[in-house]
Amino acid sequence: MFASRLPLAEEYAQILATDGVVKGLIGPREVPRLWDRHIMNSAVVAPRVPQGASVADIGTGAGLPGLVWAIARPDLHVTLVEPLLRRTRFLDEAVANLGLDNVTVLRARAEEVDETYEVVTARAVAALDKLGRWCLPLVTKGGVLLALKGRTAQEEVTAATATLHRLGATTIVVTTYENGDVPTTVVEVSK
Repeated sequence: MFASRLPLAEEYAQILATDGVVKGLIGPREVPRLWDRHIMNSAVVAPRVPQGASVADIGTGAGLPGLVWAIARPDLHVTLVEPLLRRTRFLDEAVANLGLDNVTVLRARAEEVDETYEVVTARAVAALDKLGRWCLPLVTKGGVLLALKGRTAQEEVTAATATLHRLGATTIVVTTYENGDVPTTVVEVSK
């Protein structure tokens, strides 16, 4: 998945396991599961992102999935959108330590972002109807929202379909990306 950039992914995992825990971005119980539950859970979706795309990761927290995608895919330009100062400080430090020049950290709420992106993503941020209201205005025409969801993805789609269509969604598809023991379920909302 990471090819020659695997050492960067390993360095990011180490940052999460140390500073991420100390700064409260990752719980200490998550450290043994960093690779399967967080890093690979995010990375497995990266091939779905078009070549050279602009990406916004809304409510990125510790950089999941956006920072993982930026490591795996240096062709992408990724904006990590996070409203909390302590998280943006962590992200700024991680980006600098990893030497990533394809990442911008933006301290803002989704509603405050005034740019559009070819791909907008979010992982464990909000229910799909609320997420759609925050994220779809940021998706360019012809772009896609990739919402990383859990087992209830289809139920969320059923509840949010009318709202998503009102916001400009053209198609809504639930896709599962296999990643060993922890598959990643993504709601793909095209605009």
